[in-house]
Parts: sequence; C-alpha cells; structure tokens
Amino acid sequence: MPTPQFSDDFIQELEQLFSWRRDVRHFQSKPVDNHILDQLLYVASLAPSVGLSQPWRYIKVETPALREQIYSLFQECNQQAAQEYASEQQQMYSNLKLSGLNDAPHHIAVFSEINPAQGKGLGRQTMPETTNYSTVMSIFSFWLAARAYGIGVGWVSILPPAKVKSILTVPEDWNFIAYLCVGYPQFQNITPELEEKGWEKRNPERQQWIVK
Repeated sequence: MPTPQFSDDFIQELEQLFSWRRDVRHFQSKPVDNHILDQLLYVASLAPSVGLSQPWRYIKVETPALREQIYSLFQECNQQAAQEYASEQQQMYSNLKLSGLNDAPHHIAVFSEINPAQGKGLGRQTMPETTNYSTVMSIFSFWLAARAYGIGVGWVSILPPAKVKSILTVPEDWNFIAYLCVGYPQFQNITPELEEKGWEKRNPERQQWIVK
C-alpha cells in the first residue's frame, strides 16, 4: 500500500476536528446506527498500545436496570462532590450539567485489562500503567472518529471504579477507565461548556514548550 500524502486542506480539516471535539452533555434521543458504532470501535482499535497489547475492553450498557444503577451512583457522587466547594463555587457547580446519562441513547463503559497476555509484557516492566494510557488513547481515537460522523461523546468521570465494576460484573483484573455517553448532540459548539459557564478557561501557557 503506498504511503498517503495528506493535503494542506486535510491538515486544516484535521485541526478543525480537534478544535470542534467537545465533551457533549446534551443529546438527541435518536440512536446511532449499529454499523457506525462498529466503525467507531474499529477506529478505536487502531490506537497505539504498549507492546501492541490492545488492553481496551468496550462494553455497550443497554440494560435499563444497569443504566439506572449507574445514574443513581452518579447522582450520589455528584452530590458529595458539590459539598467539597465553598458556597459560591458550590452554586456554580450545582448549575453545571455534568452528564448526559438521561439523554444519551448509548452508554459505553471502557475498561483496561491490567496485564493482558497479548503483547507479552513488552514495555510494561517499568511502567505497567501504560496499559491504562493505551486505553485512553483508544478512547480519544473513538471520540475524534465520532465527531467526524457528527456524533457527540461525553465522559462521565464522577463514578467510583469499584462500584461500576460491581454493577457491570467485569473481571477483577480490568481497570475502569471511562463511562461514555454517546449520541447525536442537541447543538454544536466550539467553546467548551465549562468555559461558557465560567467554571474554567484554557491556559495559553499549556501551548508553550517547557525547555530544559
């Protein structure tokens, strides 16, 4: 297969894809076709992984009872998190929409096998956590591919890993990495919602090299 030559137009569009990737929390109820979800998983599987171990494990959470348990767990943890802030920030926190669990047509839980046989341990002796990093790379690949299809992804991070593992009855040697809400966004915006709401803003220093 010949090495592809990427045009300037493609490079510009790729930068736009990165810029328009957002953490989506407002979803339409319309489901995504299964063949598109399968394509997103295929792209996710192209991500780099330590020793070619491909430690990621994607679970479609489709059972209503399981989704309800996850949502109840989120509510509990979200209320606890709010108590960690002073009154003014607590009010701002309470006004944030931090998940699309009730809206998104698809819930996807992502785990990482701690020590997969695939890859034969290559590259993991000094940094075994690189299996988790590899799974995060896979999630980001899934996310960008979804955005290219006009599909939104929201990462629900306010969940305790042990309880999620228990609810979904996964093997003990799987690390919980992410719970994703997936579906078509109600609206598109290039500005992060947390920035729009005044919670935080991007730091231009993060676009500069640290030179030593």
